[in-house]
Parts: sequence; structure tokens; C-alpha cells
Amino acid sequence: MSALSSLIENEEVRCREFPVAASQVFFAHAAVAPLPRVAVQAMQEFLERGSQDSQENEWVWTKVRAAREAVAGLLGGEATEIALLGPTSLGLNLVAHGLPWQDGDEVVYYRDDYPANVYPWTALSTRGVQAVSLEPERPGKITWELVASALSARTKLVALASCSFLSGYRIDVDEIGKGLQERGILFCVDGIQTLGAFPLSVKYVDFLSADSHKWLLGPVGAGVFYVKKSRHELLAPAMLGAWNVVAPHYVAQNEIRFHDGARKYEPGSLNLPGIVGMGASMELLGSIGMEVIGERILELRRFLLDRVRPWGYHAYGEPDDQASAAHSGIVSLTHPDRNIRTLARNLRAANVVISLRRNRAGQEFLRFSPHFYNTHEELERAIEVLAAQSSTA
Repeated sequence: MSALSSLIENEEVRCREFPVAASQVFFAHAAVAPLPRVAVQAMQEFLERGSQDSQENEWVWTKVRAAREAVAGLLGGEATEIALLGPTSLGLNLVAHGLPWQDGDEVVYYRDDYPANVYPWTALSTRGVQAVSLEPERPGKITWELVASALSARTKLVALASCSFLSGYRIDVDEIGKGLQERGILFCVDGIQTLGAFPLSVKYVDFLSADSHKWLLGPVGAGVFYVKKSRHELLAPAMLGAWNVVAPHYVAQNEIRFHDGARKYEPGSLNLPGIVGMGASMELLGSIGMEVIGERILELRRFLLDRVRPWGYHAYGEPDDQASAAHSGIVSLTHPDRNIRTLARNLRAANVVISLRRNRAGQEFLRFSPHFYNTHEELERAIEVLAAQSSTA
């Protein structure tokens, strides 16, 4: 039996390993995910050890090193390129404030990304940097052709999310990154909506930031900040402290010299309990395999859409014939004449957790984001609620 099958085909095991499954149906992993048992146990062990000794001990540093290695394995990078920092906005701001901008430089972004991946770039206007927003034909549908059309001789950086938090469109990170690399343009990725759900490579990425509290199934505030080794000299640390600046015996030096590797972006004490929990969750994901997890998530997505489309529901911003490579775990359902808020309340009353979201125009959506451990039976509970509303409205 595969690792995935052993988790989802035995309900007792599933509820033990994912305690949330014993009390509710949780389809909001694109928001803030519940912790699996392994993460809770790891953090509890940290707390126990930390109550009997210093919180900084050899056991926890072993866990920190393992977490760096695990992140590097997920991204296809090196451990020395990984700073263990969260939230996502922290890493993005380190890029925004650490690059050597010149007056007239341009950064290409998407104004309808999650705000954490918008404000750091638009705020650069105070430094003479122009933020150029992409205008896709469908919400979140960002392709290489669209990006290429927005580039100019002054484009210094392209900053995109690996997946739209609302439409669920998953961009081709490799294609876009390769095109930018060939043109000498930097590429920064907000990877929070795909890291832990699908394979994500940094082969053509310069910077990536992602908190662990969504698809990585880790604690809030523990996260990942990737900086390609060849960019370590280019990106200056925007925050300085006793951890990233060399200070022998804790004595401040006249000369500022940074530690090697991505540690240069970690200014102070790390979020040790969060990193320990995140590391445990990553080990769980790694034991199943990202390819397997991604396929499972897409299968759950198809199951949901196949059942609700006949009743008039459709996925926001997504044509039915869209290539599967652009699909993700996010499905934002809308309906031409159903009350979305009423549906959200009915789902909550049935103990089904989804996210109520809206776009710039104020249109509301039921955002489903199931993870690999969710089941068809759980989806059926949500589908029954949607069907009942359709039959009585």
C-alpha cells in the first residue's frame, strides 16, 4: 500500500494523523491550514526540551539543518540558499528593499495578486521605481507571452505569485523564469499557494518566499526565503543583527561582514518552534511525494467541479478547456443567481470550512482548497449543501 493510500483509505488513521478531519470538513488550505499530528508532536517535543534546557540546543539545531535541507529538496536548490524566514511578506520585502534600484527602473507585477505581493512593489515609487501591472485576459492567467509584452529596457524585476489566490491559475514558473533569465531580468516568486501542493522548481527563479501555514501544513509565521547563490552579492540584507552579521563573542565589530549563505538574511533569533513544526510537516509531504500529492489534489478538484457544474456553478476565471498544467488546488465557485453568502453560511452550518472571497469588482466566491488527505466523502458533504440550495432557491 502506498503512503498516500495508507493515510486516506483508513478513516481511523486519517483522523489520527489529521485531527481536524475528526471534527470538521476542512477545505480552506489556501487560507490557514490546520496542523497535522506530526507537526504538533514535533513542536510539543521542542516545548518539553525547551522547558528543561535552553531553547537553543543541539537537538533543535539538528532540526533546523534538516528543515533547510528539506526545503532545498522541495525546491531543487541548495541548503545554503535557504533562509528560514516567514511570513511571505517578509521575504518579498527583503527583495524590494535589498536590490540596488535606480531611478526609472521598472518592476512588473500583477495588481490582483494577494496584497502581500503587491504593496512591496508599488511602494517602490518613493524610490523612483515604476510598477507595471500585468492585465491578463482572464483573472490570474499570466503566461510568458503576457509577461514578455510588458517588458522594457528598464525592467529590473518581475514579481509574480506561482498561483492566483482567487482564480487558482498556476503559472508556468519554469517557462517564465527561463525567458526572463535569457533577458537578464530578475524573477521573484510568491510560492505560498503551490509549495507543498505541487512540484515547484527554482531552476530559473532568483528569489522565492513562502510561509508554511497553507499547503506546507506548517505553523503560522514559519517560512521559507530562497535566494539563488549567484544573487547573494546582489541582494543586500535589509535587516542587520547579531545572527547575520559576524560578531565574535557577541562583540560588535567596526566592519560589517555577513555570514555565508542565506543566513545573511536572518538578522536575529529564528522562529525555532515554528521551524521544527514546519520541518515535520515537510517530512510528511516528502514521504508521500510532491508528484503524488499534486495528482491527488487535481483529482479532488475534478471530482468537485464535475459534480457541481451541472447545477450552474463554475470556477472563476477558468475556461473548461484550460490545460491541466495550469490547474491548482484552488477552486473559487460562483453561480449566476445563487446567494453566495447564504451558501457559505449553509456550508459552515454543515461543518464544512471553505473561504468566502471577493474580487476587485465585489463579486463573491466560495473558495474551495482541499489537500491530499481530504476525501470524496467529505466533498460529497459540501456538494449536498450546494445541491440543496440549488433545488430550493
